[in-house]
Amino acid sequence: MKFEIKTDLYKREKYLEKIRGFYHECDIIKVLTGVRRCGKSSIMNLIAAELLDSGVDEANILYFNLDKKPFDKITTPDALDSIIEAESNAKGKKYLFIDEVQNVKGFETIINSWREEGDFSIFITGSNSYLLSGELITKLTGRYIEFNVFPLSFDEYLAVKSFFGKQLSADNMTEFQNYILEGGFPYALRLNSKTDKRRYVQSLIDEIYEKDVRRRVKIRNRAAFDTVMKYVINNFGSTTNTLNIAEDLLKNGTLIKRTTVGRYINALVSAKVLIPCERFDMKSRRSLAGEKKYYLSDLSFYYAFNTDNRINFGPVLENIVYAYAASRDYTISVGKIGKLECDFILRDNEMNYSYVQVAYTILGSRETEDREYRALEGITGDNYPKYLLTTDSLLQKRNGIIHANLIDFIKEGRTF
Repeated sequence: MKFEIKTDLYKREKYLEKIRGFYHECDIIKVLTGVRRCGKSSIMNLIAAELLDSGVDEANILYFNLDKKPFDKITTPDALDSIIEAESNAKGKKYLFIDEVQNVKGFETIINSWREEGDFSIFITGSNSYLLSGELITKLTGRYIEFNVFPLSFDEYLAVKSFFGKQLSADNMTEFQNYILEGGFPYALRLNSKTDKRRYVQSLIDEIYEKDVRRRVKIRNRAAFDTVMKYVINNFGSTTNTLNIAEDLLKNGTLIKRTTVGRYINALVSAKVLIPCERFDMKSRRSLAGEKKYYLSDLSFYYAFNTDNRINFGPVLENIVYAYAASRDYTISVGKIGKLECDFILRDNEMNYSYVQVAYTILGSRETEDREYRALEGITGDNYPKYLLTTDSLLQKRNGIIHANLIDFIKEGRTF
């Protein structure tokens, strides 16, 4: 089947550069995961386009989007195997792309059998972490590599707006607030009004429920599920556990078992709507069981459930920094230092650490300044960099801690 290159796609270099080294590897399956509509399909299309540009023959590229016609009826392993077989007559190395592969229950056996052919470089995407559980891990241990894809970070948001010919404000803060309220789903940037953008995200929530939650988790009471979902989304960035949530919901007249709350939250984590962040005790050097913060893969989920546009900058800025760091492959936890808490401990792929504190401003209040610096100053015993990220234009110098403007930091694509 002829592969049609899309010409209206922004090149998300942040992800392409991670994957390029594996383009031609036939023994490693490339798995792109992320919340629905975050841009996984576009990245796969860009990879296929780069292969064509490098001289790969069009006949050697097999591309199937199982969410779209004519392949949306492919739901069984045999049917998947048949369409691959029908298109795999080209000689030499072939490049197999399967979008939303989790639509086929039991796809693992088929994917593995084509990998074992030895002349297929395979790329698959999925919108649910169940994709990387069960049989896939059992059958393909050491044979796949996962690339987590996120909605647009602020630097990408600005670049995509320009790519689509949208007018950019000369004021960084105005654009930053637009980004907070509109979110980073690529398609939403094509829409002109905030109302349309919000309706799009609301429809996306329904799609995620139908395709990534209900198909995987038994939901007896949709209203109860929605209550839990709204509670967790409205309290993103807060330290919580399932018992606290069940108790808070009971105070508001909703009786839901703690185990049910946990099951619903796990379903939202699996669907990539929520991202859990463990709390880590830096003195005992261990994770704190049961205590987590949940961040949103995109802030538009919050504003889709809330009618006003007021911004609570505390959790909002934390969420933006968390998602930005995660998109750059940092492992992230919350650092507890006695009674103090460092917003984030980051670890990169080379096992280097950095510490990050996030605040809207430290100007105008010595008490606020001391509070934000205190957590970082309480970290001793290593020389890893420490960052205080704020929206301040006037930057402080104190005890070797790097005070940076958060908006500029992300806009410039800096690393920690």
